[in-house]
Amino acid sequence: MGSKQRPIPTLSLSSPTRSFVDDDRAIEGLPIRLVIALIVGVMSLGIMLQMLGGIGDFGTKTEVDLEFQDENYISEGDTDSFTVKVVDENDEGVPEATVIATAGSARMDAVIGETGDDGEADFDFEDVELPPDADTGSIEFEIEPPTDSDWEDGEPNNELTVVTDG
Repeated sequence: MGSKQRPIPTLSLSSPTRSFVDDDRAIEGLPIRLVIALIVGVMSLGIMLQMLGGIGDFGTKTEVDLEFQDENYISEGDTDSFTVKVVDENDEGVPEATVIATAGSARMDAVIGETGDDGEADFDFEDVELPPDADTGSIEFEIEPPTDSDWEDGEPNNELTVVTDG
């Protein structure tokens, strides 16, 4: 029948008679259980990755943004209260968020506000000053959503413009 007889390997410490270069058995020498385990493992991993890829919003958070209730500017010497609203992607108020107002190009101390149930926070900008020889400036806002929520502030927020009195 033309089958080729293979020599029986012998163990010799002094001179090896076979090498990997001469081995033409391919995976025949591997245990079959290892090959089956490898194939089943790769197939299982592929199925799990496909299932995870099919879930739309797995682990994503909702972006929050800042809206101004009145104008988007204040005057340099204005001491009136200014209201901002923290909203989610559906324009609904975000309660219990911390809003931090810091100096952009205007000069001021940081002011911290907390939103109520309606998502609104009031600020009193008392000591806002513009730099010398500047007609406008800006106040920047940072939002810290409640820690136990699915909200995040990853995008830049609107800035409040500060203008001169006159």
